[in-house]
Amino acid sequence: MRILVTIPALILYLSAMSIAVSAQTNIYPWLGGYSEPESLAERVLPPMGYKRIETAPGTFANWLQHLPLKKGAPPVYLYTGEKKENQRIHCAVVDIDVGQKNLQQCADAVIRLRAEYLYSVGIYDEIHFNFTSGDTAWFAEWLAGYRPEIKDNLVRWSNTMGVDSSYENFRRYLEVVFTYSGSYSLSQQLQQVDSVKEMRIGDIFIDGGFPGHAVIIVDMAVNQVTGEKAFLLAQSYMPAQDIHILINRGELSISPWYKLEFGDCLDTPGWLFDKDDLMRFR
Repeated sequence: MRILVTIPALILYLSAMSIAVSAQTNIYPWLGGYSEPESLAERVLPPMGYKRIETAPGTFANWLQHLPLKKGAPPVYLYTGEKKENQRIHCAVVDIDVGQKNLQQCADAVIRLRAEYLYSVGIYDEIHFNFTSGDTAWFAEWLAGYRPEIKDNLVRWSNTMGVDSSYENFRRYLEVVFTYSGSYSLSQQLQQVDSVKEMRIGDIFIDGGFPGHAVIIVDMAVNQVTGEKAFLLAQSYMPAQDIHILINRGELSISPWYKLEFGDCLDTPGWLFDKDDLMRFR
């Protein structure tokens, strides 16, 4: 159950302006500084004969293409600080924290990237995610001071805090979302992509089961002769771990890229997706 709340328009407007101004100073707010040479676009080159698809600055697709990567070829670490057991399925690690709790898993990583982008460009009113209960957690309500009270799978929002548009408060919001959301709830929020031929950067392959899994397309390229497209995948996993760029074990000649014409099933390290599992944010 969701109790509708009324938030004064002036408070929302001023909070939005505060977010927009602060966010524009750093498009990757969790970083102390950004290095373009260490971005995905500079570090992960398209396969031979392919050209990276050009995207408009300020878009989610462009933001994903320029995600910061950790230097070199580091291992993937779990939230505990320990190394993930299998270190043979990634080619790069996104330079973003995983937190100290077992929360930022597969669907949560997709949520994190989408939310961070929207926060960075000040589109705070589009930051909302479903709980597994079906209730929606709106960041606009959260920053205005509303907090969820959850009992017996019922959610009631109450105004218990002051207005706070800081990045720290945004991260507290995400931690609550991670706690009560997952691949099932995210899949219910997304819209189906009719065909893989319509794939865009930012789309998600998602199996909304218990458990399920989700990977996000962070880049695409096109063959300059044949017109064939290829894409890159990023994921977290269980337990919570660094977001990493997957290799393609099936076609090592173009790895870490995957060809768009992959058949009926997309075979990724750790999960087999159906071609109909492709979805995107509305």
